[in-house]
Amino acid sequence: MATRAERYKQAPQTTQERRAGESALSEFADYVEKQQALRKPPTVNATANASTKSAPPKQEHAELDILDTLDLADDKPKVRLKHLLLDDSDTKDDSTRQLQETIHDRLDEGHGECLFDIGLEDNGDSQLLTQPEWDAARARLQDVLGKLKADLRTLMTKNVPDSSVDVGNELKKERGCMGKFLIRRKPMEMDDTIETRIAVVGNVDAGKSTLLGVLVKGGLDDGRGKMRVNLFRHKHEIESGRTSSVGMEIMGFDTKGEVVVSNVPGRKLSWEEIAKRSAKVISFTDLAGHERYLRTTVFGLLSSEPNYCMLMVAANNGLIGMSKEHLGIALALNVPVMVVVTKIDICPPQILSQTLTQLTKILKSPGARKIPLFIKTREDCINTATQFVSQRICPIFQVSNVTGESLPLVREFLNILPHHGQYDPTAPFEFHINDTFSVPFVGTVVSGVVKSGIAHAGDTVLVGPDSLGQFTTTTIRSIERKRIPVPVCSAGQSASFALRRVRRKDVRKGMVVLLAKSDSNPTAPTVSGQPKVHREFVAEVLILSHATTIRTKYQAMLHVGPVSQTCAIIDIDRAYIRTGDRATVAFRFVQRPEFLAVGDRILFREGRTKGLGIVKGVGYDAGKPLNPHPEKRGEGEGEEGKEEGVKVDGATTAVVVGA
Repeated sequence: MATRAERYKQAPQTTQERRAGESALSEFADYVEKQQALRKPPTVNATANASTKSAPPKQEHAELDILDTLDLADDKPKVRLKHLLLDDSDTKDDSTRQLQETIHDRLDEGHGECLFDIGLEDNGDSQLLTQPEWDAARARLQDVLGKLKADLRTLMTKNVPDSSVDVGNELKKERGCMGKFLIRRKPMEMDDTIETRIAVVGNVDAGKSTLLGVLVKGGLDDGRGKMRVNLFRHKHEIESGRTSSVGMEIMGFDTKGEVVVSNVPGRKLSWEEIAKRSAKVISFTDLAGHERYLRTTVFGLLSSEPNYCMLMVAANNGLIGMSKEHLGIALALNVPVMVVVTKIDICPPQILSQTLTQLTKILKSPGARKIPLFIKTREDCINTATQFVSQRICPIFQVSNVTGESLPLVREFLNILPHHGQYDPTAPFEFHINDTFSVPFVGTVVSGVVKSGIAHAGDTVLVGPDSLGQFTTTTIRSIERKRIPVPVCSAGQSASFALRRVRRKDVRKGMVVLLAKSDSNPTAPTVSGQPKVHREFVAEVLILSHATTIRTKYQAMLHVGPVSQTCAIIDIDRAYIRTGDRATVAFRFVQRPEFLAVGDRILFREGRTKGLGIVKGVGYDAGKPLNPHPEKRGEGEGEEGKEEGVKVDGATTAVVVGA
């Protein structure tokens, strides 16, 4: 008798089917990204909703993002930077003031940091500077930065004698002295610190925790797990050497671009020390690579809302196991991906070559549509980091945690990495809880990411929903960011709230914190009474992989941001759906209602990832079924039914990641 696995075993896919499925994932991810712009928090009033509906969605093109950095707008008269840097005439003061305003605007646009070129105009023309002119231009730039309370770091130079970061000019393409600088403003308070969140994923034994230990602590590994011990949270993790929880680690850069580490060898700085001495903080989320902990990894990826994703690949293993699963999830979330190939010191050259070939092939496939760039020199590193605003680019580093090869390039890349992500501080406050704690002498503490809006210590807030869909009114006792007390936190920042009169057992991962109307905050933009929560919702989904057809009453684990709960399908817009199909589906939460908004990304799985989608509507009316004629749609369940199931909107789709 055939086993269950044999009965449901899928036939091997043809190349054409696989490519069609990869295209379906890529197109659907782009579609989801556009729909995200329409996301409206449920607390916004109806007039705002009506005005938003009437506005047509803005078309975005990720591959053209780089054009935004070229300053091509014609709304202001252009002044040559060479004139501003070298003007010694009577208008010197005006030139200096104009240069100061230009840099100030760039710093504001870059959230406290920006890149500046001496020797090149904004349009790419060479300024043909001589050595004395170069020295004079740099001196004037230093004077201006002193007034702006900012520091300068020289990233690279060309044709500048006695420069420690000169990258050479063998082809003699560029004439005259030129250089690229990183300008970073000194933060006056913790709220001014630049924060970037990076999720670290990859297959088990790829070296994720070891690389983070080496980057953060500053030393090198001994090849036996010396550096990864610092990141483990549980005893069994130290014994097995495998991460099983969502680990957090931070890495700080000061205003001059240097990594903040202890002056005492072997001593690890506390989070408070790193945050106080840093102008830019990289928050790493160390995720589990083992398939057994996939639920934890998916939760960590969705709840931490990363700005970037770092995919780790062991050189001697290649892109195997859960690496493809993690890459597929990152692509579905439209998060820019960088790849780090580790263990190159113990990998034979021919195996390393096979790994890089496989990696390039997968990144160039229709499902990923990435442009792989191998980072081998300082010039490659700096040019790629400045252009990483385009999600099509995928830098690849080849490092060794034992010999330290290429680690300085990774640190420099993280230092230059531009701020990524759009958050609205003027929208209603919405905070997603991804962890809860009970702290002695403080009480219940919740941590998470501020989705939108601003909150202050002392504000009255609503926490929920509980199992009945109700919200509890409480007060924010205090706010901490990176374990440093702050008076306020705004959209896009990760923070921790200490809540009054709330027990830890009454809060859970997946709850939200919303601002309530109070005497101290009478203008809070919330609806009257309890916020609306929903047990049922309608979503547009893409099925990535499933052995058989999916019909109503099918159940799977569904992830929406920090929410993880079993969901059942209660309606589909056709008789059934199968691998590669794109359909409108109605879901119902099995355990309790949740706080949802139109435009939220969803991901559901049964073991491995089964599908992804986007919330199209909250609530479901059984009187208006998605498939009004089930008897007609279900008649052709032979070959015609198969054909209908595979063709969506005139385009053939099929399986992709997770198979």
